[in-house]
Amino acid sequence: MSTRARLTRTDWLLAGFHALAEAGPVALKAEPMARRLGTTKGSFYWHFADVPDFHRQMLALWAEGALGHIPALLADQPTPVARLRRLGQVVAGDGHPVLGDLAVEPAIRAWARGDDKVAQVLSGVDAARIDHIQQLLTEVEITNPEMARIIYAAHVGMQDLAARDGRDNAGPMGSLVDLVLALR
Repeated sequence: MSTRARLTRTDWLLAGFHALAEAGPVALKAEPMARRLGTTKGSFYWHFADVPDFHRQMLALWAEGALGHIPALLADQPTPVARLRRLGQVVAGDGHPVLGDLAVEPAIRAWARGDDKVAQVLSGVDAARIDHIQQLLTEVEITNPEMARIIYAAHVGMQDLAARDGRDNAGPMGSLVDLVLALR
């Protein structure tokens, strides 16, 4: 008789992110997820009330990681310019504290186009990120709010490109930040 380790809530959520990145939101149902993990739907329902609860928990985990880790990564930078440059490096690498380098954000953006609840979560994350960029720009005396949106839009577009072509965005994002800083 073989004993298999019980799947945790986190195992299910991580599998959900992999399924989302590979096959889109259609794969985020109990049956396909159970097949993917080689288990039964009962395990899914042990951890989640229903599929919408699973989706809510996935989005909460993603949003928390998408926002929460950046201030800590910038805290050791001695000047506003250094913090802005470091932010460019962070968003170019875009490692999520739980998901690592899994390119899930383009998949979440695609999911949001067809799901209002996902779109609301994404909108909140986007607004918070743009506000954070604007705060950093204000610290370096760049007060045009369009600059924060331009930097963020470049980040979103670069993520999408990198998800398809695998190229590193550190150089282009660094160049954009330097260009914006030259406007002071």
